[in-house]
Amino acid sequence: MRVLLIEDDAILGEAVRDHVAAGGHAVDWVRALDDARAAAKAVNYALILLDLRLPDGSGIAFLRTLREAGDRTPVIILTAHDQISDRIEGLNSGADDYLVKPFNLGELSARMLAVARRYGGNPSPVIRLGPLEIGPADRRIVSDGREIILSGREWAVLDTLLARPGATVSKGQIEEALYAFGSEIESNTVEVYVSRVRKKLGHDHILTVRGVGYRLGTSA
Repeated sequence: MRVLLIEDDAILGEAVRDHVAAGGHAVDWVRALDDARAAAKAVNYALILLDLRLPDGSGIAFLRTLREAGDRTPVIILTAHDQISDRIEGLNSGADDYLVKPFNLGELSARMLAVARRYGGNPSPVIRLGPLEIGPADRRIVSDGREIILSGREWAVLDTLLARPGATVSKGQIEEALYAFGSEIESNTVEVYVSRVRKKLGHDHILTVRGVGYRLGTSA
């Protein structure tokens, strides 16, 4: 996933960014709402991690503005506010989940994937694709009793395709999932990683739509 992290605390922000990136996701970390607004306009994020108290305004106000504009990007609130009234306000303003600081980074990963499954139309923790059993939450793929291991960026490619079942995903959309702002994008990176995933899963599971992109499938 391409994730927008909005957090002004340097220590927590760095820890969350590094943990999420280690899971194979591209992370853009900003510390103020002005930067968050600019990033949200530039990129179609799969998920936003949102602090509520920011130096230039309220995270709740930012969230409400997103929802009023019709932006359905899933949002998980990360905040030190632990009052029930604060949680209710966040959820009623359009948040999809809520984590109170300090939180376990493993729990954050699980909640991120749970929200992504709901938005991607795959509520089950296990996705079946032909003989493949894919568990995005625990990063596990089994085919006929054999476990298949993917790297972080290979998972980023597969997650992007799984989030759009039956749809064709463009090269640009996959690049967004692989790279954060400031990363150098090589011209053939998407092709290289799609080829690697195909080799591991089986060539029939990722189809090329010429001139458009890629989609999951079991036949041409």
